[in-house]
Amino acid sequence: MNELKITVQNLENSVRLDQYVSKACPDISRSRIKNGTKSILLNNKESKLSAKVKNNDEIFILWEDPVPKEMEAQDIPLDILYEDENVCVVNKKQGMVTHPGCGNWNGTLVNALMYHWKIANFDFNENDGENKKNIRKGIVHRLDKDTSGTIITAKNIETEIYLQEQFAKRRVKKEYILICQGVPKQKKGNVKVNMIRDPKNRKRFTTTQESDKGKFSHTVYKCLCSYGPYSLIRCRLKTGRTHQIRVHMKYLGCPILGDPIYGARDKNFETATLMLHSSTLSIRLPKENEFTVFKSPTPIRFKKVMKKLKKQYQKIKY
Repeated sequence: MNELKITVQNLENSVRLDQYVSKACPDISRSRIKNGTKSILLNNKESKLSAKVKNNDEIFILWEDPVPKEMEAQDIPLDILYEDENVCVVNKKQGMVTHPGCGNWNGTLVNALMYHWKIANFDFNENDGENKKNIRKGIVHRLDKDTSGTIITAKNIETEIYLQEQFAKRRVKKEYILICQGVPKQKKGNVKVNMIRDPKNRKRFTTTQESDKGKFSHTVYKCLCSYGPYSLIRCRLKTGRTHQIRVHMKYLGCPILGDPIYGARDKNFETATLMLHSSTLSIRLPKENEFTVFKSPTPIRFKKVMKKLKKQYQKIKY
């Protein structure tokens, strides 16, 4: 779901709401908004696209991009860590969306896997339940767009069900590394809190002390070392909520460096992107009794930040 918030400015005369939006936001056509609009608020009141707007009016539009008629395979390079007849383990690059969805119908891991597995395309009907499942073909868990690292995918429906059960029953071990702004007071511990969608911003999540609201989330963390006001932390997930580590680090007062949603602008690392990487995944493969451990290498963006930290600050190991 897409959100658009605009304050009307620089108008000599009142104009239609959709006309103003299309001029203020050239990348969003009037037809695109008209066909996908779910909600329009003008000064916090339900409105229509034909409503007249004037200076200082507040516009809020919630819309969805149209669903494509079919999904296509795309020749996108993949860093494959392991593959057999049942699974494909990938080191997902930062910036790649895991599966198609609103606003991201191309360039996803699924599009790349379809090409790799020689699946040309499949028709997608919005009312077809089976094709709705295919839109996440092979995906049994996900990583945020800006989170890089280890992700396992299934090459057949039997393996998909088998792996999904392991994730559902929390029998999978997931480990992340992250560079944070700040150093936690307790150098290791557990974060156990309920998470809810932030009522002020639907793209964010936040914690709540009300036990009857939200979903329980649990992260085990350890601060490996610090460099001045920064820290290198390892996290292990016990639950898998959306943005869980990012929310939990903010909860500890140590937002992840480069996090555009939960972090703060850092003058020392103005070009830093989200410093969160899925480093290790341990899971039982089909017909295997023991855990298989998959590891992805430390990203270049981490190495660049660490190199700068080592030059500027003394390392304190915990």
